[in-house]
Amino acid sequence: MHQGPDRSRYRPRDALLLLALWFATPAWSSQASIDQTTTKLDLRSDSTWLLDEQADQSAEAMFERVDAGSFQPLPAHGPTFGFHDGAFWLHNSVLNRSGSDQRWLLVLSYALIDSVDLYLRYPDGRIEHFVSGDTLTFAARSVSYRHPNFWIDIANGEDVDILLRAQSRSSIQLPLAIYSPGAFAEMAHNAQLGLGIYYGILLGLLLYNLILWLALRDANHLWYVLHLAGVGLLGACIFGLAFEWFWPESPWLANQSVPIAIALAQLAMHQFARRFLDLRTIWPLGDRIAKGFLLLYAALAIISLALPYSTAVLIGTALVFPGVLFILIEGFYATRHGYRAARLFLLSWSVLLLGSAVYAMVSLGVLPKTLLTEYGIQIGSTLEMFGLSFALAYRYVSLRSENERIIHSANEQLERRVAERTGELQSALEQLADANARLRQLNRHDPLTGAYNRSHVSESYERMLRHVQHDRLHLGVLILDVDHFKAINDSHGHLAGDDCLRETAKRIQSTLNDERSVVARFSGEEFVILSPCAGWDEARNVAEQLRQQFAANPITCQGTSMTISVSIGVHLIDPLAPEPLHRVLTLADRALSAAKAAGRNAVVCSNAVT
Repeated sequence: MHQGPDRSRYRPRDALLLLALWFATPAWSSQASIDQTTTKLDLRSDSTWLLDEQADQSAEAMFERVDAGSFQPLPAHGPTFGFHDGAFWLHNSVLNRSGSDQRWLLVLSYALIDSVDLYLRYPDGRIEHFVSGDTLTFAARSVSYRHPNFWIDIANGEDVDILLRAQSRSSIQLPLAIYSPGAFAEMAHNAQLGLGIYYGILLGLLLYNLILWLALRDANHLWYVLHLAGVGLLGACIFGLAFEWFWPESPWLANQSVPIAIALAQLAMHQFARRFLDLRTIWPLGDRIAKGFLLLYAALAIISLALPYSTAVLIGTALVFPGVLFILIEGFYATRHGYRAARLFLLSWSVLLLGSAVYAMVSLGVLPKTLLTEYGIQIGSTLEMFGLSFALAYRYVSLRSENERIIHSANEQLERRVAERTGELQSALEQLADANARLRQLNRHDPLTGAYNRSHVSESYERMLRHVQHDRLHLGVLILDVDHFKAINDSHGHLAGDDCLRETAKRIQSTLNDERSVVARFSGEEFVILSPCAGWDEARNVAEQLRQQFAANPITCQGTSMTISVSIGVHLIDPLAPEPLHRVLTLADRALSAAKAAGRNAVVCSNAVT
């Protein structure tokens, strides 16, 4: 079993690391079940959790806590717990009702988790243990993917307890879902597409400004290119892409790259800001302070290779807040001194800070993890990169800068309109899905009595044969007929007859009180019952119990109390020698006819009919 690294208390360092992610980075126990249609199962709504403050509890002890009901439902904002020194345990119970053995991929959709232990407890008591996280090499993952993941085998009818332990020096976010192989491939494809668009924008802006630098020899474009490179590197570290593509064999570098990326992104941003705002001319003192930040970040980038991760992050994040605050001061100072391009600089930087703040509140567990909040940094950094590119253009051609702003505004309106149309389409699809669900319900049930209908008997027959064969039982088939039903209609009216049929269905279901049985209205006043039983005696006893219930207890129809009797024909199926459904119903119907011929209010088995 893999043992995670020793955890000391990181809370001050984690808080500073969060500030680094805010400002140096631009750019979400009940039982879950699987059926035949399941391709993805989001476990967040079914998860329960427990905090191990000392991070010293074993899986066996936690399974005992699960069995004792000590785990609690997730908070309203979901599985985002902020920064904490302890270990978090999540529990889920997953039941496979799909009818076949299946393999699933459990994915923890958050990259910056140091240590993840997965324990699977099967019904036979067997416990399997798997490990992941960025303290292991990337090859230790079940599937080559940027987020920790595990293969899970769940046999048909098997109820598996999933217990996950997570511990990290960064924010604890544990959004869990299981995917079929096909659904995972589709999800990964869509995620890669989104990241591809994001990095495509970043690369496009980088190449555009690199070409401008080569053509114009304006150092502002060079430093902006380096800023974009730092942004991309830190984003890749946060998304788990750097670990996957750059240094998959080096967990040490996967962690050390974070403070290095912080230093490089901040260094490039400070140099770009001082040159873009022309601090040397409009504010000489501010220019000297900015140079001091540059020296500090350059030193951090170098010594981060030798310092422990926690120390490097402590130093780097300690410099982030004053550095970011000073960039804002620079922008305000330049704006007050009439430098018009500084307004766009401030706006772009503020959008980045807003997106980073939203992401940070998710990390702290203040906001729920949604598409918008989870990708706040990417959204903010994308807008920031566009804004700074426009600000650079504004320095040369004011009119062109204004045109760029108008195009950008139009793009935003188009995106909102597309989002509105997408929401309308989603609403229509949801309404259609609800209508289809109601239609499926109506297709399976008799509208008068609420019992199943004839077609459902045909659908259930083969399935129930398999179940009784598995349980080494027989399948009893009963056809129940309300005696003298026509007389009820003639004497009391058809509304009373309808009430009689409804009460008959309720009486059958309440008397059987067996979820395994199927009760269906077959035709007119006839009902078919499929019920597992041990043999002829039990099948006859079930029928006799039904007969006696009707004979002994009156029913009320349209305010009139009346006693009715029923006749029942019984047939028993040996699942090792099954018969076609039409043959089974014919034999049960013959027995029913014999019961009527015997004077009604009787039970006759098909083995007694010659």
